[in-house]
Amino acid sequence: MTTSGRFFVLEGIDGCGKSTQVTRLAEERNALATFEMGATELGSALRELILGSGQAPVPMAEALLIASDRAQHMALVVEPALLRGQDVISDRHAASTIAYQGYGRGLAMEDLLILIDLATAGRTPDLTILLDIPVTESLARRGSAPDRMEQEDMAFFERVRAGYLAQAAADPVGWIVVDATSPLDVVAAAIDNAIAERGLA
Repeated sequence: MTTSGRFFVLEGIDGCGKSTQVTRLAEERNALATFEMGATELGSALRELILGSGQAPVPMAEALLIASDRAQHMALVVEPALLRGQDVISDRHAASTIAYQGYGRGLAMEDLLILIDLATAGRTPDLTILLDIPVTESLARRGSAPDRMEQEDMAFFERVRAGYLAQAAADPVGWIVVDATSPLDVVAAAIDNAIAERGLA
């Protein structure tokens, strides 16, 4: 009988340290490290349409493009790894759609949930790890060449952060919230402890 790998997702606003923890977890668990948006050839082209300097997509078009990226990513990257028994650690997943396009852009949650279900074929993470930082800290950590999404105002990112925290509060078993202003070793220990406590180590 084939044993499916574990699917872990790290979420949070920009600058929270997701990529650092994704890399660490993948190395420690011999897991596949991946990301949204742009982990496939199609996804890379979609990412440029969404975040590049061309015509900005309207909110629903943005959500549809992201759903297309996610469908390709799940079918070509995530599902094959899980089915061969390998753990997958993803930098962003469906919760980002709820936070950014739902809370941030104001799109209807019921519409976004339909898109998510279609794109993921119902696959949900075994654990979503929210690396939480204040928006002011996110802005301070940001690079010098922000993409289209990063150019949004502080109020937008406050809504996004609130969206993440609301999702975590609604599902305390499937989520953990980590204070990402803590030192890296403290953040890592909190993540590892949560994984162990849920029997996912």
